[in-house]
Amino acid sequence: MKSSTYTITTTASRIVTENAGAQRIYIHVTGNGTVYLGGSDVNSTNGMLTQKNAVPIELFIPRDNELWAVVATGTETLKILQENGAS
Repeated sequence: MKSSTYTITTTASRIVTENAGAQRIYIHVTGNGTVYLGGSDVNSTNGMLTQKNAVPIELFIPRDNELWAVVATGTETLKILQENGAS
């Protein structure tokens, strides 16, 4: 497994890059803010919102897809655990 930590801002950040195979990832927002997940066009209107300071969520990322994150205001810390060989 590979662990990563990101500081998410109001500009969308790529948190999972394209991978040759499908992968499961676990995302944990460690603060009290809301992080929105989606494609490169993600924003606070169209993104899937995460629970504030909740348990990690599991996501399935299909092959050749990316995952992006953004916040509406301020910054938020997001941690990811993903399979080895994933980028």
